[in-house]
Amino acid sequence: MSQTASDIRKAFLDFFAAREHRVVESGPLVPPNDPSLMFANAGMVQFKDLFTGKEARDYKRATSAQKCIRISGKHNDLEAVGPSPRHHTFFEMLGNFSFGDYFKEEAIVYAWEFLTGTLGLPKDRLVCTYFGGEDGIPADTEARDLWKKLTGFGDDRVIGLGKADNFWQAGDTGPCGPSSEIHIYQGGSGDIDFGSFGDEQTPEGVGWMELWNLVFMQYDRPSKDAELQPLPKPSIDTGAGLERLACVLQGKTNNYDIDLLRELVECAAEISGKPYGHTMAPDDVSMSVIADHSRLTAFLISEGILPDRDGRPYVLRRVMRRAIRHGHRLGIEQSFLHRVALKVAEL
Repeated sequence: MSQTASDIRKAFLDFFAAREHRVVESGPLVPPNDPSLMFANAGMVQFKDLFTGKEARDYKRATSAQKCIRISGKHNDLEAVGPSPRHHTFFEMLGNFSFGDYFKEEAIVYAWEFLTGTLGLPKDRLVCTYFGGEDGIPADTEARDLWKKLTGFGDDRVIGLGKADNFWQAGDTGPCGPSSEIHIYQGGSGDIDFGSFGDEQTPEGVGWMELWNLVFMQYDRPSKDAELQPLPKPSIDTGAGLERLACVLQGKTNNYDIDLLRELVECAAEISGKPYGHTMAPDDVSMSVIADHSRLTAFLISEGILPDRDGRPYVLRRVMRRAIRHGHRLGIEQSFLHRVALKVAEL
């Protein structure tokens, strides 16, 4: 059954609130007192000091819907936005967190129960991954065995991957650890070829898409070249992109067709005087770029960042400039980005 993005966000937070998680508001896009990050790029950013034991709060479990930007440093998706049906500069990350409380088994069970139970995703289209070991860091066989026991999947659907895919760290330093992901096969008909896992989605969004990432925070990297140190209390950091979940549950293969973004795309189409064709044709890609970049523009300006020539203001300037360039490609000659950004605020 199709669900709005707001329905999904609420279902996620309610699910974890019912399991003794404190619902915590999104942290700001500009992390305070954290020079290692230009922007919040994951839900765990506002909890970093809890993971390392530097800070204590009156709860050990939390859940949030975090505003995120991935356009600088380790996570930079700028050039993928538009040509990709699933990448964004700005997005919402749904997350659940344990600070020295529950660990791998509970996190895996919660994720599977929410996706296949609460949301009703089809199990026959899902694959789970785990960290297969690399650079002297051992394979996460515990997570592998938990997935197999819970799902009944064999080696073709519980797959070990390397550091690039299944080892997480928000920056060059700080808490980190092996991760597990849940992927879904989008689109297509007939039996799924699980041997195709790892192939890129088609430009139209058919193929494998990551839905959920479970990070098992076991280590801390105190400085860039330092050896990994065990965390005093292993913890859980998980993330699920709201836009991707909405894409699946609304029966789409392109995030720009979901309710959160469709009205922005249609606003760009109206301004340009051209129809949006729900394809990967150049005009449709340009409308998607404008929709995505107007969200980042509106949310950064709401936090006091204005376009300029250095640092965070320069990132905003680059994004706005890219959106305006795509407007010119559509034949828009008048100022327009403010109109789409106002639509973001309205939504």
